[in-house]
Amino acid sequence: MAFASLLAFVALAAVSRAASSAVTCSDGTAVSNAVCCDFIPLATDLQNILFMGECGEDAHEAIRLTFHDAIAISQSQGPSAGGGADGSMLIFPTVEPNFSANNGISDSVNNLIPILAMHPTISAGDLVQFAGAVALSNCPGAPQLEFLAGRKNATAPAIDGLIPEPQDNVTKILDRFADAGGFSAFEVVSLLASHSVARADKVDATLDAAPFDSTPFTFDTQIFLEVLLKGVGFPGTDNNTGEVASPLPLGDTSTGGNDTGEMRLQSDFALARDSRTACFWQGFVDEQDFMSSSFKAAMSKLAILGSNRSDLIDCSAVVPTPKPAVDKPASFPATTGPQDLELTCDSDAFPSLTVDPGAQETLIPHCPDGSEDCATVQFAGPA
Repeated sequence: MAFASLLAFVALAAVSRAASSAVTCSDGTAVSNAVCCDFIPLATDLQNILFMGECGEDAHEAIRLTFHDAIAISQSQGPSAGGGADGSMLIFPTVEPNFSANNGISDSVNNLIPILAMHPTISAGDLVQFAGAVALSNCPGAPQLEFLAGRKNATAPAIDGLIPEPQDNVTKILDRFADAGGFSAFEVVSLLASHSVARADKVDATLDAAPFDSTPFTFDTQIFLEVLLKGVGFPGTDNNTGEVASPLPLGDTSTGGNDTGEMRLQSDFALARDSRTACFWQGFVDEQDFMSSSFKAAMSKLAILGSNRSDLIDCSAVVPTPKPAVDKPASFPATTGPQDLELTCDSDAFPSLTVDPGAQETLIPHCPDGSEDCATVQFAGPA
Protein backbone atom coordinates (compact mmCIF):
# COMPACT_ATOMS: atom_id res chain seq x y z
CA MET A 1 0.00 0.00 0.00
CA ALA A 2 1.39 3.41 -0.95
CA PHE A 3 2.28 5.75 1.89
CA ALA A 4 -0.30 8.36 0.88
CA SER A 5 -3.04 5.75 0.76
CA LEU A 6 -1.93 4.37 4.10
CA LEU A 7 -2.11 7.82 5.69
CA ALA A 8 -5.65 8.29 4.44
CA PHE A 9 -6.55 4.77 5.51
CA VAL A 10 -5.38 5.04 9.11
CA ALA A 11 -7.09 8.40 9.47
CA LEU A 12 -10.35 6.49 9.18
CA ALA A 13 -9.53 4.15 12.08
CA ALA A 14 -11.95 4.49 14.94
CA VAL A 15 -11.03 7.28 17.32
CA SER A 16 -14.23 7.37 19.32
CA ARG A 17 -16.42 4.43 20.15
CA ALA A 18 -19.85 4.32 21.65
CA ALA A 19 -19.97 2.73 25.05
CA SER A 20 -21.62 -0.65 25.32
CA SER A 21 -22.27 -3.12 28.07
CA ALA A 22 -19.96 -6.02 28.84
CA VAL A 23 -19.99 -8.71 26.16
CA THR A 24 -18.46 -12.08 25.44
CA CYS A 25 -16.32 -12.29 22.30
CA SER A 26 -16.64 -15.16 19.84
CA ASP A 27 -13.73 -17.01 21.45
CA GLY A 28 -15.37 -16.84 24.89
CA THR A 29 -13.35 -13.93 26.29
CA ALA A 30 -15.46 -11.67 28.52
CA VAL A 31 -14.70 -8.00 27.90
CA SER A 32 -16.00 -4.67 29.10
CA ASN A 33 -16.88 -3.42 25.62
CA ALA A 34 -17.46 -5.01 22.22
CA VAL A 35 -14.62 -2.88 20.83
CA CYS A 36 -12.18 -5.10 22.71
CA CYS A 37 -13.16 -8.13 20.63
CA ASP A 38 -11.40 -6.58 17.61
CA PHE A 39 -8.06 -7.09 19.36
CA ILE A 40 -8.41 -10.86 19.65
CA PRO A 41 -7.78 -11.56 15.94
CA LEU A 42 -5.10 -8.87 16.04
CA ALA A 43 -3.29 -10.77 18.78
CA THR A 44 -3.48 -13.93 16.68
CA ASP A 45 -2.00 -12.17 13.66
CA LEU A 46 0.79 -10.61 15.72
CA GLN A 47 1.75 -13.97 17.16
CA ASN A 48 1.46 -15.94 13.91
CA ILE A 49 2.93 -13.37 11.52
CA LEU A 50 5.56 -11.62 13.64
CA PHE A 51 6.39 -13.03 17.03
CA MET A 52 5.82 -16.76 16.51
CA GLY A 53 5.09 -17.04 20.20
CA GLU A 54 8.70 -16.24 21.13
CA CYS A 55 10.48 -13.53 23.10
CA GLY A 56 12.75 -13.11 20.11
CA GLU A 57 14.08 -10.20 18.12
CA ASP A 58 10.75 -9.20 16.56
CA ALA A 59 9.15 -9.14 20.02
CA HIS A 60 12.08 -7.14 21.43
CA GLU A 61 11.71 -4.56 18.66
CA ALA A 62 7.96 -4.18 19.21
CA ILE A 63 8.52 -3.58 22.93
CA ARG A 64 11.10 -0.90 22.10
CA LEU A 65 8.63 0.80 19.75
CA THR A 66 6.07 1.24 22.55
CA PHE A 67 8.58 3.42 24.42
CA HIS A 68 9.81 5.43 21.47
CA ASP A 69 6.33 6.21 20.18
CA ALA A 70 4.93 7.15 23.60
CA ILE A 71 7.75 9.23 25.09
CA ALA A 72 7.68 11.68 22.16
CA ILE A 73 5.57 14.24 23.98
CA SER A 74 6.46 17.35 25.98
CA GLN A 75 4.57 19.27 28.63
CA SER A 76 6.92 22.24 28.32
CA GLN A 77 6.84 22.49 24.53
CA GLY A 78 3.15 21.78 24.08
CA PRO A 79 1.06 19.66 21.68
CA SER A 80 3.03 20.66 18.59
CA ALA A 81 6.08 18.77 19.88
CA GLY A 82 4.40 15.37 19.75
CA GLY A 83 1.27 13.46 20.66
CA GLY A 84 2.73 10.70 22.80
CA ALA A 85 1.35 7.19 22.25
CA ASP A 86 -0.44 8.12 19.05
CA GLY A 87 1.11 5.82 16.46
CA SER A 88 2.96 8.67 14.74
CA MET A 89 5.80 6.25 13.99
CA LEU A 90 3.47 4.25 11.74
CA ILE A 91 1.55 7.16 10.25
CA PHE A 92 4.67 9.16 9.37
CA PRO A 93 7.19 6.36 8.80
CA THR A 94 9.62 8.47 6.80
CA VAL A 95 10.05 11.04 9.57
CA GLU A 96 10.57 9.83 13.14
CA PRO A 97 12.33 6.55 12.30
CA ASN A 98 15.07 8.68 10.74
CA PHE A 99 15.91 10.43 14.03
CA SER A 100 19.23 9.23 15.45
CA ALA A 101 17.63 8.10 18.71
CA ASN A 102 15.32 5.83 16.68
CA ASN A 103 18.09 4.09 14.77
CA GLY A 104 16.85 0.60 13.93
CA ILE A 105 13.21 1.30 14.83
CA SER A 106 12.31 1.00 11.14
CA ASP A 107 12.26 -2.79 11.47
CA SER A 108 9.26 -2.81 13.80
CA VAL A 109 7.60 0.10 12.00
CA ASN A 110 7.73 -1.69 8.65
CA ASN A 111 6.55 -4.93 10.24
CA LEU A 112 3.48 -3.33 11.83
CA ILE A 113 2.31 -1.19 8.91
CA PRO A 114 0.90 -4.17 6.93
CA ILE A 115 -0.83 -5.44 10.07
CA LEU A 116 -2.38 -2.01 10.58
CA ALA A 117 -3.88 -2.28 7.10
CA MET A 118 -5.34 -5.70 8.00
CA HIS A 119 -7.25 -4.28 11.00
CA PRO A 120 -9.06 -1.09 9.89
CA THR A 121 -11.01 -0.61 13.15
CA ILE A 122 -7.80 -0.25 15.19
CA SER A 123 -5.84 2.99 15.40
CA ALA A 124 -2.09 3.16 14.87
CA GLY A 125 -1.51 4.20 18.48
CA ASP A 126 -3.53 1.28 19.79
CA LEU A 127 -1.65 -1.12 17.51
CA VAL A 128 1.76 0.00 18.72
CA GLN A 129 0.89 -0.39 22.40
CA PHE A 130 -1.07 -3.62 21.95
CA ALA A 131 1.73 -5.16 19.90
CA GLY A 132 4.15 -4.40 22.71
CA ALA A 133 1.84 -5.99 25.27
CA VAL A 134 1.46 -9.13 23.14
CA ALA A 135 5.20 -9.28 22.51
CA LEU A 136 5.97 -9.02 26.22
CA SER A 137 3.57 -11.87 27.00
CA ASN A 138 6.01 -14.18 25.22
CA CYS A 139 8.77 -13.36 27.71
CA PRO A 140 8.72 -15.61 30.79
CA GLY A 141 8.30 -13.62 33.98
CA ALA A 142 6.71 -10.56 32.38
CA PRO A 143 3.50 -9.03 33.77
CA GLN A 144 0.24 -9.02 31.86
CA LEU A 145 0.15 -5.37 30.86
CA GLU A 146 -2.88 -3.17 31.12
CA PHE A 147 -4.23 -2.24 27.69
CA LEU A 148 -6.63 0.62 27.10
CA ALA A 149 -8.09 1.14 23.61
CA GLY A 150 -9.24 4.28 21.86
CA ARG A 151 -6.13 6.35 21.14
CA LYS A 152 -6.56 8.91 18.40
CA ASN A 153 -4.30 8.73 15.38
CA ALA A 154 -1.45 11.23 15.16
CA THR A 155 -2.03 14.23 12.94
CA ALA A 156 1.65 15.22 12.76
CA PRO A 157 5.00 13.58 13.54
CA ALA A 158 6.80 14.33 16.79
CA ILE A 159 9.82 16.60 16.74
CA ASP A 160 13.37 15.34 17.06
CA GLY A 161 15.12 15.34 20.43
CA LEU A 162 12.43 13.82 22.66
CA ILE A 163 13.82 10.27 22.84
CA PRO A 164 16.43 9.70 25.58
CA GLU A 165 19.70 8.30 24.22
CA PRO A 166 22.26 6.03 25.93
CA GLN A 167 24.91 8.74 25.99
CA ASP A 168 22.62 11.13 27.92
CA ASN A 169 23.53 11.88 31.53
CA VAL A 170 21.18 11.02 34.39
CA THR A 171 19.92 14.57 34.84
CA LYS A 172 18.94 14.83 31.20
CA ILE A 173 17.20 11.44 31.27
CA LEU A 174 15.23 12.21 34.41
CA ASP A 175 14.27 15.65 33.13
CA ARG A 176 13.07 14.20 29.83
CA PHE A 177 10.82 11.64 31.52
CA ALA A 178 9.50 14.27 33.93
CA ASP A 179 8.68 16.60 31.04
CA ALA A 180 7.05 13.82 29.03
CA GLY A 181 4.63 12.70 31.71
CA GLY A 182 5.71 13.54 35.23
CA PHE A 183 7.63 10.30 35.72
CA SER A 184 9.53 9.95 38.99
CA ALA A 185 13.07 8.60 39.23
CA PHE A 186 11.63 5.33 40.55
CA GLU A 187 9.29 5.03 37.57
CA VAL A 188 12.16 5.64 35.15
CA VAL A 189 14.17 2.80 36.69
CA SER A 190 11.04 0.62 36.68
CA LEU A 191 10.58 1.16 32.94
CA LEU A 192 14.16 0.03 32.34
CA ALA A 193 13.17 -3.48 33.40
CA SER A 194 12.42 -3.73 29.67
CA HIS A 195 16.17 -3.92 29.11
CA SER A 196 15.99 -7.41 30.58
CA VAL A 197 14.56 -8.46 27.19
CA ALA A 198 16.43 -6.02 24.97
CA ARG A 199 19.38 -6.18 22.60
CA ALA A 200 21.18 -3.64 20.44
CA ASP A 201 22.57 -3.83 16.92
CA LYS A 202 23.18 -0.13 16.24
CA VAL A 203 25.25 1.04 19.22
CA ASP A 204 28.12 -1.08 17.92
CA ALA A 205 27.60 -1.55 14.19
CA THR A 206 29.86 -4.61 14.18
CA LEU A 207 27.45 -6.59 16.37
CA ASP A 208 24.07 -8.10 15.62
CA ALA A 209 21.60 -8.08 18.54
CA ALA A 210 24.00 -7.70 21.48
CA PRO A 211 22.09 -8.43 24.72
CA PHE A 212 22.08 -6.23 27.82
CA ASP A 213 22.09 -9.14 30.27
CA SER A 214 22.81 -12.87 30.22
CA THR A 215 19.12 -13.86 29.92
CA PRO A 216 17.78 -11.71 27.04
CA PHE A 217 14.76 -13.94 26.42
CA THR A 218 13.54 -13.88 30.03
CA PHE A 219 11.96 -10.97 31.87
CA ASP A 220 13.97 -11.25 35.07
CA THR A 221 16.14 -9.21 37.42
CA GLN A 222 19.51 -10.21 35.95
CA ILE A 223 19.77 -6.84 34.20
CA PHE A 224 19.74 -5.05 37.56
CA LEU A 225 22.47 -7.32 38.93
CA GLU A 226 24.77 -7.40 35.92
CA VAL A 227 24.79 -3.64 35.33
CA LEU A 228 26.17 -3.31 38.88
CA LEU A 229 29.24 -5.44 38.07
CA LYS A 230 32.55 -3.89 37.09
CA GLY A 231 33.30 -3.73 33.40
CA VAL A 232 36.18 -5.72 31.96
CA GLY A 233 35.88 -5.25 28.20
CA PHE A 234 33.75 -4.67 25.13
CA PRO A 235 31.89 -7.32 23.12
CA GLY A 236 32.87 -5.65 19.85
CA THR A 237 34.75 -2.47 19.10
CA ASP A 238 35.75 -0.08 21.90
CA ASN A 239 34.59 3.47 22.58
CA ASN A 240 31.22 3.46 20.83
CA THR A 241 28.97 6.40 21.70
CA GLY A 242 26.61 5.39 24.50
CA GLU A 243 28.50 2.23 25.48
CA VAL A 244 30.75 1.42 28.44
CA ALA A 245 32.77 -1.67 29.36
CA SER A 246 30.76 -4.82 30.04
CA PRO A 247 31.25 -7.48 32.75
CA LEU A 248 30.64 -10.23 30.17
CA PRO A 249 32.23 -9.12 26.89
CA LEU A 250 33.16 -12.50 25.42
CA GLY A 251 31.09 -14.28 22.80
CA ASP A 252 31.91 -16.72 20.04
CA THR A 253 31.77 -14.43 17.00
CA SER A 254 35.52 -14.84 16.44
CA THR A 255 34.98 -18.56 15.86
CA GLY A 256 32.00 -18.12 13.57
CA GLY A 257 29.15 -18.11 16.10
CA ASN A 258 26.53 -15.41 16.60
CA ASP A 259 26.69 -15.17 20.40
CA THR A 260 28.02 -11.66 20.85
CA GLY A 261 28.73 -11.27 24.53
CA GLU A 262 27.01 -8.65 26.66
CA MET A 263 26.74 -4.94 25.86
CA ARG A 264 26.33 -2.31 28.56
CA LEU A 265 24.70 1.03 27.85
CA GLN A 266 26.28 4.12 29.36
CA SER A 267 22.86 5.29 30.59
CA ASP A 268 22.17 2.04 32.45
CA PHE A 269 25.61 2.17 34.04
CA ALA A 270 25.05 5.75 35.20
CA LEU A 271 21.52 5.21 36.54
CA ALA A 272 22.69 2.20 38.53
CA ARG A 273 25.28 4.36 40.32
CA ASP A 274 23.70 7.82 40.60
CA SER A 275 22.54 8.85 44.08
CA ARG A 276 19.05 9.67 42.77
CA THR A 277 18.44 6.24 41.26
CA ALA A 278 21.00 3.75 42.63
CA CYS A 279 18.85 2.46 45.50
CA PHE A 280 15.88 1.98 43.18
CA TRP A 281 18.10 0.07 40.77
CA GLN A 282 19.67 -2.09 43.47
CA GLY A 283 16.26 -2.72 45.06
CA PHE A 284 15.09 -4.74 42.06
CA VAL A 285 17.90 -7.32 42.26
CA ASP A 286 16.33 -10.75 42.89
CA GLU A 287 12.92 -9.14 43.50
CA GLN A 288 11.01 -10.55 40.54
CA ASP A 289 7.48 -9.76 41.69
CA PHE A 290 8.41 -6.23 42.79
CA MET A 291 10.17 -5.52 39.51
CA SER A 292 7.32 -6.94 37.46
CA SER A 293 4.57 -5.02 39.26
CA SER A 294 6.58 -1.78 39.22
CA PHE A 295 7.19 -2.11 35.49
CA LYS A 296 3.49 -2.77 34.86
CA ALA A 297 2.46 0.33 36.80
CA ALA A 298 4.95 2.56 35.00
CA MET A 299 3.95 1.13 31.62
CA SER A 300 0.28 1.84 32.34
CA LYS A 301 1.27 5.49 32.64
CA LEU A 302 3.58 5.56 29.63
CA ALA A 303 1.19 3.75 27.29
CA ILE A 304 -1.51 6.41 27.47
CA LEU A 305 0.63 9.54 27.20
CA GLY A 306 -1.29 12.00 25.06
CA SER A 307 -4.69 10.53 25.96
CA ASN A 308 -7.08 10.92 28.86
CA ARG A 309 -7.57 7.67 30.74
CA SER A 310 -11.27 8.40 31.13
CA ASP A 311 -11.69 8.52 27.35
CA LEU A 312 -10.22 5.04 26.81
CA ILE A 313 -11.75 1.58 27.08
CA ASP A 314 -10.20 -1.07 29.31
CA CYS A 315 -9.41 -4.04 27.05
CA SER A 316 -6.81 -5.64 29.33
CA ALA A 317 -8.72 -8.93 29.21
CA VAL A 318 -7.59 -9.54 25.63
CA VAL A 319 -3.86 -9.26 26.42
CA PRO A 320 -2.45 -12.82 26.37
CA THR A 321 -1.48 -14.36 29.68
CA PRO A 322 2.33 -14.19 29.90
CA LYS A 323 4.50 -17.24 30.15
CA PRO A 324 5.32 -18.03 33.79
CA ALA A 325 8.57 -16.85 35.32
CA VAL A 326 11.59 -19.11 35.17
CA ASP A 327 12.05 -20.60 38.63
CA LYS A 328 15.62 -19.37 39.11
CA PRO A 329 16.80 -16.64 41.48
CA ALA A 330 19.21 -13.99 40.25
CA SER A 331 22.80 -15.22 40.30
CA PHE A 332 26.27 -14.00 39.46
CA PRO A 333 27.26 -15.24 35.99
CA ALA A 334 30.28 -17.55 35.84
CA THR A 335 33.63 -15.74 36.30
CA THR A 336 31.92 -12.93 38.28
CA GLY A 337 31.00 -12.66 41.93
CA PRO A 338 30.29 -10.35 44.87
CA GLN A 339 33.80 -8.92 44.60
CA ASP A 340 32.81 -7.34 41.27
CA LEU A 341 29.89 -5.32 42.61
CA GLU A 342 30.07 -1.53 42.31
CA LEU A 343 27.46 -0.34 44.80
CA THR A 344 26.67 3.25 45.68
CA CYS A 345 23.46 2.61 47.64
CA ASP A 346 24.37 2.14 51.31
CA SER A 347 20.87 2.16 52.78
CA ASP A 348 19.84 -1.32 51.62
CA ALA A 349 21.66 -4.59 52.20
CA PHE A 350 22.55 -6.42 49.00
CA PRO A 351 20.96 -9.87 48.70
CA SER A 352 23.04 -13.01 49.07
CA LEU A 353 23.25 -14.64 45.65
CA THR A 354 24.88 -17.76 44.29
CA VAL A 355 27.58 -17.81 41.60
CA ASP A 356 26.97 -19.84 38.47
CA PRO A 357 29.56 -22.61 38.15
CA GLY A 358 32.19 -22.56 35.44
CA ALA A 359 35.75 -21.45 34.85
CA GLN A 360 34.82 -19.63 31.64
CA GLU A 361 32.52 -16.67 31.11
CA THR A 362 28.84 -17.46 30.66
CA LEU A 363 28.01 -17.71 26.94
CA ILE A 364 24.79 -15.85 26.19
CA PRO A 365 22.63 -17.63 23.58
CA HIS A 366 21.77 -15.74 20.42
CA CYS A 367 18.30 -17.27 19.95
CA PRO A 368 15.52 -18.22 22.37
CA ASP A 369 16.03 -21.92 21.63
CA GLY A 370 19.80 -21.72 22.03
CA SER A 371 20.54 -21.92 18.32
CA GLU A 372 22.78 -19.57 16.35
CA ASP A 373 20.34 -18.56 13.62
CA CYS A 374 16.94 -17.21 14.67
CA ALA A 375 13.78 -17.06 12.60
CA THR A 376 12.72 -13.41 12.20
CA VAL A 377 10.29 -11.48 10.05
CA GLN A 378 11.25 -8.38 8.12
CA PHE A 379 8.85 -6.64 5.80
CA ALA A 380 10.05 -3.97 3.42
CA GLY A 381 8.39 -0.65 3.93
CA PRO A 382 8.65 3.13 3.83
CA ALA A 383 10.63 3.51 7.05
